[in-house]
Amino acid sequence: MFPQFFDKPFRLQLSFNKIIEGLEDAAETGNGWRAMNAQALLEQVNKHPELRDGLESEEQVSENEELIAELLADLFPTALSLNEIKAVSIPYQGLIFNHSQRFKNILKDAGPDFQINIRDFSEQQLYVLSCCIILNQLYGTKLDFSKPMFYDIPSADGVMRHYRILYNADFIEILPTALSVKLTQADTGELMDNFENTALWRKKLPPGSYLIKGFGLMTLVDVTVENALSNLKSSLLSNASSPDIKDSLLSIFRSIYCIPDLRMGFTLFDRNEEKFLNVRFGPDFHSFLLPVQKAFDTEKILCDKSFNCLVHEHTYFAVSNVPCYVDENPEDNFGKHFLAQGIQSFILAPVIKDGVLLGILELVSPRVSELNSVTANKLDIVMPFLVDAVDRKINELLNRVRSVIQSYYTTLHPSVYWKFRREAQNYIEQTNNGLAYTLKEIKFNEVYPLYGQVDISESSITRNLSVRNDLGNQMARLLMILKEINKANDKPHVGKIQFDLKTFSDELQHNIRADTEQFIQHYLEDKVHPVLTEAATKSIYKAKIDQYFEQADNLKGDFHANRRNYEKTLSLINQKLATILDHRQAEIQEIFPHYYERFKTDGVEHNIYIGQTIAPDREFTIKDLHRLRLWQLRVIAEMEIEQYDLKSLLPYALSVTSLILVFSTPIAIRFRMDEKHFDVDGAYNIRYEVIKKRIDKAHINGSNERITKPGKITIIYSQEEEEVEYMNYLSILQKEGILADDMEHFEVEELQGVAGLKALRIGVIHHDQNLLAQRAASYNKLYEQIN
Repeated sequence: MFPQFFDKPFRLQLSFNKIIEGLEDAAETGNGWRAMNAQALLEQVNKHPELRDGLESEEQVSENEELIAELLADLFPTALSLNEIKAVSIPYQGLIFNHSQRFKNILKDAGPDFQINIRDFSEQQLYVLSCCIILNQLYGTKLDFSKPMFYDIPSADGVMRHYRILYNADFIEILPTALSVKLTQADTGELMDNFENTALWRKKLPPGSYLIKGFGLMTLVDVTVENALSNLKSSLLSNASSPDIKDSLLSIFRSIYCIPDLRMGFTLFDRNEEKFLNVRFGPDFHSFLLPVQKAFDTEKILCDKSFNCLVHEHTYFAVSNVPCYVDENPEDNFGKHFLAQGIQSFILAPVIKDGVLLGILELVSPRVSELNSVTANKLDIVMPFLVDAVDRKINELLNRVRSVIQSYYTTLHPSVYWKFRREAQNYIEQTNNGLAYTLKEIKFNEVYPLYGQVDISESSITRNLSVRNDLGNQMARLLMILKEINKANDKPHVGKIQFDLKTFSDELQHNIRADTEQFIQHYLEDKVHPVLTEAATKSIYKAKIDQYFEQADNLKGDFHANRRNYEKTLSLINQKLATILDHRQAEIQEIFPHYYERFKTDGVEHNIYIGQTIAPDREFTIKDLHRLRLWQLRVIAEMEIEQYDLKSLLPYALSVTSLILVFSTPIAIRFRMDEKHFDVDGAYNIRYEVIKKRIDKAHINGSNERITKPGKITIIYSQEEEEVEYMNYLSILQKEGILADDMEHFEVEELQGVAGLKALRIGVIHHDQNLLAQRAASYNKLYEQIN
């Protein structure tokens, strides 16, 4: 017997009634050989009424094989049998017969064990799509379920060929049975919005409730090449960075859905914070889901059903009639938000990569029913492209985040990245071949070092002053409160606390040690605050104690105001200085690549190394070093000038001192894996590091005056040639109106292990009518004057 598909909404009756009716019409109205042929064929058919009434078994098909072939002769021309891939079939079912010769050859090449199945079609999909045929023919719906269907069939040489399936259902009649249920317009609308609800489809269109009478024609088209092109497009899309991605995707979606004004949006999902983000993602994707450009918790922006579909089940969520949805869910703002944007139907599709939700694709239409849960499944053909594109864009976003982190928190510089990359490639290549490999040291020989710093003057004194003022105010307030508490109820331990606080106040006026602030803070938390908390239970003290704790708050309280102003001052100065240095660095790197690292302390200091080994593909000359030294002197002068202008805007009007160390002997640097930064290499080169660490607080030889001074740049050197070189640089900047004519020459005091250092010190001009013009002057003009 034919399989009756008891898990489908219909029973099958294979019949050639429509073909026979066509023959009868030809016999009555036609003439010539066609009418005669039709009459002769009808005489044979009349002997086999089962061909009209319905065949019930495969045995009957075999018995009437020749006659069936004659009936279908016009549909299966002999001349095309080796060209067309055609057979008789029922749509979406496994019953196939009367194959063309080419179809037979393809199945023969696939082997006797091959089972032909539609690619990526589940039983649930087959049931619902079968129901859609019934709805379209009997209830006038226009459900476009034409999702491409494919057979994957191996050829004789083992190559997998891909065939697209085309169905012709002109010879099928659909008739209701006694089990059928009459559907209303509301029923069909409910089905449109519940593609995944198989139970609902089975309820409305029960198994066996309709009879499919007739037969279908199935034609296969070899799309192996197109399938390969599709994979190629996916690869290209995953690597594309063109702004045309959005327009390309929108064009694809409009073609798929035949909606010329369909719009597309995207909402990014941050899985770390479990929030949706409305950001200008990739090629400027707009978000219809989020009302404003900020982050929202997933459960706040989605209704319960959409949240479950998109976030938990990773399935599509569609609404075919937004006004109706709003009427049915009056307390839900989810639908109202879409309606306010002129959206009448929409599909939300989760973008999933390796089981992780990346974001939500949004397709919206200004008309009802154009987008629904049935048509949502057409997205299956394009989602692989979109997933790769979104994943790439997210990685680009993460790389930008890493770039910001690298700019502010780490010092691995692009100028030396090539050597790390090369060593990493060696490591990967060797380990992939199963060989043991130890990473080699990253080292650069024969490089010239440059060191400079712009240090905030008297930062420690200002810090101590802010601590003294804040803690003094805090303890004065505490003594007043404790005096009232102790007066009302004399307690020995409160008196002891009062004595300690007075002692601390006296010590603050004379001396502040490194641990004074921390010691007093711990004392207040351990000894004083418990007493206040206990006293606050009485109403007479509560207001004053609450006010005290409000003022003791680290972020907003008055007892930390001076320290906050100090930290703000340091932060603003450091940010200003670092911004200037980094900006100018980007310019000088273009002239000759060099390693650069910057540190923020109480000011900004930097290390620079330049030499042939850092840029082996460029020719290094001593002029490149000279140009970099002039740049360093000029940019430190610029930092000094800009900080002077900033001073009037700061909570504390702090000045800066500037210093440059000249070292003309090439050294070697090595990357320290344990500390993740470059350091000098070799015993002789250690002298350079020793000088760097000890000159900061050095004095002029024979005096108590520091070598650094606010408003001036100090240049430390040891050789006469270095003095001549820098005198030339200073002369250039003096002519430009940047440096003053107050040159000082002196020797630096002998330091531990370091002797014979000399210094030049010169002032920076802060108030000059031509200053603004000088600041904007090109650095390149200065370089031209070196020789």
